[in-house]
Amino acid sequence: MGHALEFVRADSIARYKKLAGFDVFFNTGTDEHGMKIFETAKEAGISPKEFVDDAFKRFKEQVQSFGISDDVHYVRTTDERHEKSAQKFWQKVLDNGFIYKKNYKRKYCVGCEEEKTESELVNGRCTIHTNREIEIIDEENYFFAFSKFQEKLLKFYEKNHEFVIPKFRYNEVISFVKNGLEDFSISRLKSKMPWGIPVPNDDEHIMYVWFDALTNYISTLGWGTENEKYFDKYWKEGTPTQYCGKDNTRFQAIMWQAMLMAADVSDTYQIVVNGHITGEGGVKMSKSLGNIVDPKKVSAEYGTDALRYFLLREVSSFEDSPFSEERFKETYNANLANGLGNLVSRVMKMAEDNLDKPVEISEREDMQEFFDYLNKFEINKSCDFIWSKIGEMDKFIQEMEPFKIVKTDKEKGQKIISDLVIKLYYVARMLNPILPETSEKIKELIKQNKSPDKPLFIRK
Repeated sequence: MGHALEFVRADSIARYKKLAGFDVFFNTGTDEHGMKIFETAKEAGISPKEFVDDAFKRFKEQVQSFGISDDVHYVRTTDERHEKSAQKFWQKVLDNGFIYKKNYKRKYCVGCEEEKTESELVNGRCTIHTNREIEIIDEENYFFAFSKFQEKLLKFYEKNHEFVIPKFRYNEVISFVKNGLEDFSISRLKSKMPWGIPVPNDDEHIMYVWFDALTNYISTLGWGTENEKYFDKYWKEGTPTQYCGKDNTRFQAIMWQAMLMAADVSDTYQIVVNGHITGEGGVKMSKSLGNIVDPKKVSAEYGTDALRYFLLREVSSFEDSPFSEERFKETYNANLANGLGNLVSRVMKMAEDNLDKPVEISEREDMQEFFDYLNKFEINKSCDFIWSKIGEMDKFIQEMEPFKIVKTDKEKGQKIISDLVIKLYYVARMLNPILPETSEKIKELIKQNKSPDKPLFIRK
């Protein structure tokens, strides 16, 4: 469900930007290297490549069940183009003097694919992956000279006050960097963990999964290839924006930005940080903890747009939020079946019965307030704005009773009904990035001047 949250939110912003007239390159994908994948494949008795090939097929199916845009670009870190790009990136950072070799011994959580300090552990275990033993890594590795970028990062943040959204995450990032940065390992011995991208000119080492994976943001745009036109257009000249969960903030907003600086590549424009979806007791939902709710099952029972509605409106844009099937069903019935669905049926029934032809719609309705929320990534507030319009229309129908007026004063009644259809159309327009299937269904009903054959959302 946490993955669904990130995909659906990124998709809603990509759809909004297209609606607002922007040229959008929407990218997602899979990180396919690392110890966790290597161990899981080994336990399953198959090769890591077989494992990730199957996982990617399931990943695409899952992403599609979230109603993600058809034009989304997928990147796999096992793609040949990505591997070459990652190796070129490594070589660039090495040539610039920010990679060196040394022996080290650290505690490591395979679940997080991240080093852990003693203060980050509880009873000797990771607080997220409590069912896993902490690994001890003692070997010679390549290191990234992270410590050299403290001042440069702080100056970058100072110039870009909205680099991390929301503000309290931005402040956390600055606080972390001010406390000092430690160089971190960026390779593993191939003899111990062979599943990864080979380090250039060193057959004994493979790249650390995060160093490899983070380069996907530019490898997908062709960085490091003979044709970098997409990289120039969408990264250098565009506003590259990344969505991530709060547990990835350090990687995305600090480590990745330092890596970009080390390679002489311009930094990310903006990073949006989600909270976590929690289960009972406020514990983060996690596959490894076994407390997950399958979003595909929710989507299959209630519909893709119902899942999107809950994640985009009922979940806080930036804080942790709980998910329960009971709460999902309650909000589904109240705001989709009885709210939006009922309004569409009422308005279009009046239109079909009393209007001689479809209402002509102007595309010039001012939706700036709605856009303002999305520009700040406050998606739940944009949804609140839509549902305030739905509530206003419901109240108007209840008080004015246009279905009665049209019987005694046809012209006046038709005018009221036509105005309601126009307002409904603009609700549908605003729903485009939120509930894309429902948006199109409403627009088609208005175009044909017909009431729905069946409820848009069946009460559960």
